[in-house]
Amino acid sequence: MGDTSLMNNSIDRPIAVRPGENLDVTRLCPFLWDALNLEGENEVLQYPSGFSNLTYMLRIGENEIVLRRPPVGSKPKSGHAMKREHDVLTALSGSFPYCPKPLIYCDDETIIGSPFYVMERIEGIIVRRDFPTGMSLSPEEIRALFDRVVDVHVELHSVDFRAVGLEHLGDPEGYVERQIGGWSDRYRKARTPDVPDCEDIMSWLEENRPPDSGPGCIVHNDFRLDNVVLDPADPQRIIGVLDWEMATLGDPLMDLGASLAYWVEQSDPAGFQAMRMMPTTADGAPTRAEVVARYAAKSGLEVDDFGFYYCYGLFRLAGIVQQIYYRSYHGQTEDPRFKNLNLWVGGLAAAAGAVAGVSP
Repeated sequence: MGDTSLMNNSIDRPIAVRPGENLDVTRLCPFLWDALNLEGENEVLQYPSGFSNLTYMLRIGENEIVLRRPPVGSKPKSGHAMKREHDVLTALSGSFPYCPKPLIYCDDETIIGSPFYVMERIEGIIVRRDFPTGMSLSPEEIRALFDRVVDVHVELHSVDFRAVGLEHLGDPEGYVERQIGGWSDRYRKARTPDVPDCEDIMSWLEENRPPDSGPGCIVHNDFRLDNVVLDPADPQRIIGVLDWEMATLGDPLMDLGASLAYWVEQSDPAGFQAMRMMPTTADGAPTRAEVVARYAAKSGLEVDDFGFYYCYGLFRLAGIVQQIYYRSYHGQTEDPRFKNLNLWVGGLAAAAGAVAGVSP
């Protein structure tokens, strides 16, 4: 598995806060001192990954906590999203042991300029595009790790959402139809002249839409390896699942399709390989078909043809990326990571079109 000291150096660590995304500690820290009974000198750092909600680590005395807030300048509805995310973590904390423990939610925008919530920090390894230095896994260990990721996804879908008080999180009935219509509408509204129109893809998804697969479940909507925290002492052990901002009630196969949109294989075209965000091309990593087969075996769901769900996942991801790119295209953000995301949108659209057998 590699040298333990090297793997400890691979723990996901925050860095200096990006310009324009600073927190006003003159109001924030006194609020947290009082609300959470903390004391000591403070330091604010930022986790650099992610394109949506902003995540910070606050070091107050000997305590390290994590703060989540909407993007700077975001619309008021983001405050509701913060409350939802906090409430999901609160509800799941006793039934899904991988959730970080929420500590407090605050809707007083005079503190930092937006609603926010604070949760415990889960210290561990987060694997991104490639395995970190020192994390040397054999092909068999890589397979076991990815299998465990699939198993935890099944565990989430198996949680009784009514028993944990999340029956009002969403409406699972009609979820497939709403997702296709919703993402088609969002893509059209966010489209810029330098990306495909995806009209044929949207038509194909609507024409081939299957019925909902079962009574519904809690769906994470962004379940992938770089939202999973691994134990530094045993990097095949999952100790956390992060980024719950899009969680709702819906169709488990749609959630799996959304996850597989990120799953790049060794045999995929070079253009698609360039968008890889996880080490799914490493020797030992399962193929998308093998992931689906394991999920079906573990969940008990019958999956006759996963093409629709995979195409949906690719198109949905194109829509997410396009919404982010739209902000950059129209000068609403100066984040340099966003400037060429139209290329990602084109690549995802091409992949979705290939699955559907239509032009992007």
